[in-house]
Amino acid sequence: MIPPTVRRGAGRASCHHGEILQGVFLDAGGRRCAGLVTLPMSGLGSRAEFTRRPGTPPEQLTVLPGDRTKAARAAALAVAECALRRREPPCGGELRITGDIPVGLGMGSSTSDVIAVVRAVADSYGMRLAPDTVARLAVRAELACDPLMLDARPVLFAQREGRVLEVLGPCLPPLVVVGCALGGGAPVDTLSLPVRAYDDTDVRAFERLRGLLRRAVATGDAALLGRVASASARQGQRLLGHPEFDTLADIARRLGAVGVQIAHSGAVAGLLLDPAAPGLRHRVRSCVRALESNGIAATRTFTSFLPRPASPASFPPSFPPSSPPSFPTTKEFPSGPAHRGGHRPTGPDSPRRPARLPAL
Repeated sequence: MIPPTVRRGAGRASCHHGEILQGVFLDAGGRRCAGLVTLPMSGLGSRAEFTRRPGTPPEQLTVLPGDRTKAARAAALAVAECALRRREPPCGGELRITGDIPVGLGMGSSTSDVIAVVRAVADSYGMRLAPDTVARLAVRAELACDPLMLDARPVLFAQREGRVLEVLGPCLPPLVVVGCALGGGAPVDTLSLPVRAYDDTDVRAFERLRGLLRRAVATGDAALLGRVASASARQGQRLLGHPEFDTLADIARRLGAVGVQIAHSGAVAGLLLDPAAPGLRHRVRSCVRALESNGIAATRTFTSFLPRPASPASFPPSFPPSSPPSFPTTKEFPSGPAHRGGHRPTGPDSPRRPARLPAL
């Protein structure tokens, strides 16, 4: 039996499969800001359980695994937020995090941890925080975050500010994604990458891609989305420099993929296929064979199919009233490589190491 002074909460968050578009864009006021659009992926995620102990000092916060420093910061921030709303003093507690997202591949593992923790803390207070509040806390905890708190709706998201620049539409065009890991799945040390300066020409190019992506979402045009993702991926290669990228792009051209996408902060990548085109199963199998014959590890094949309804309460006030109340889910494509359960290496805040590729 749980003592009356103990309150428990649970939270979960999913991951993504890298970016469809990333760059520098103009906000509604004409100010430049970094932004991205992620490719949602379900199945993998982080889970958190928070046991709140009212009456204990807030610094008495224990975290398992102990090296999840970003998650620990998120827990402390969420406790302060929720306690203020409940007009209670903040307190300590115990936090336990589990998950199966490979780290270091650019799939949002640390953001997933942080969001799961914020949700668990809020649940221990009997609350559900709005997505824009979760985003604000996530940015404070890890300086930049992915839009995983928005539950897969296609948005252009300012990752360093935790705000939505634009809701692009109700859901992504249907896609089949043949996933892979470049560089053998070796983690990308994003902190060691040079900081690129963007000029007005670059911003205009990114704004053009933004407009094309908006049109692709509005019309359900998988081919146009593939063009945008490929252009963005090639831009990202100026910093990432994956040696297999040209091979990946060549496979896409030869086998009828509509484009390629990559993680701009990791090694995960994908071939994008239009499920409405003929011979889909054959093309999926051909893509997997071509990847593996070129030494690129194929991981998971999944889809971005079929929107499901979202609760109107899940939309933050900053979303325009016209935002469609639906968003895409993903599921594994049956003819692709089977998803095999794996254990997520502990410590997304510890030095990155190659993920176990079957965990994808």
